[in-house]
Amino acid sequence: MRCVTMPKKTRAAAIAAGAIGAVTAIASAPANAQTVQFPQTSSLFYGGLVCSGNIRTWADTSPQAHGRAVFNVQATGVQGVGPGAYPFAPLCNVDTTVAWHNVNTNASGQYRVNVVSGIYGSILYANSQNTGPGHIEVTVTTNNASAPSHGAFDVP
Repeated sequence: MRCVTMPKKTRAAAIAAGAIGAVTAIASAPANAQTVQFPQTSSLFYGGLVCSGNIRTWADTSPQAHGRAVFNVQATGVQGVGPGAYPFAPLCNVDTTVAWHNVNTNASGQYRVNVVSGIYGSILYANSQNTGPGHIEVTVTTNNASAPSHGAFDVP
């Protein structure tokens, strides 16, 4: 196998183009977009013997979203013992609810999702909700033994 090196001028041009692309991506991010993380929710999961882990939740908002917020839910890696050929690498699940309340308009709603997680965590679950503009208070719970978490954020 032959190793081909890039000429110095070509390498410099590639680095400059990459830097310009990065600056453009940062500069084109929506103005006043915001991500607010809430405290993690510790919970027992179903699907194994004493399967437990944490649920991460956060909200994304932007003036361009017109009174909507995107709620994101993702589990960290679970610990426990499960059935099957790999009992120390269980695949467990728990129903998770992100309940929200707009204190300015009194609107409320919830995002419910069955979060499936393994030793490396879960995929990202996300859902856009019509919260309306205002101050939003959030409570995150599960349908198993858990320590609920609370947070708040503002929707422009």
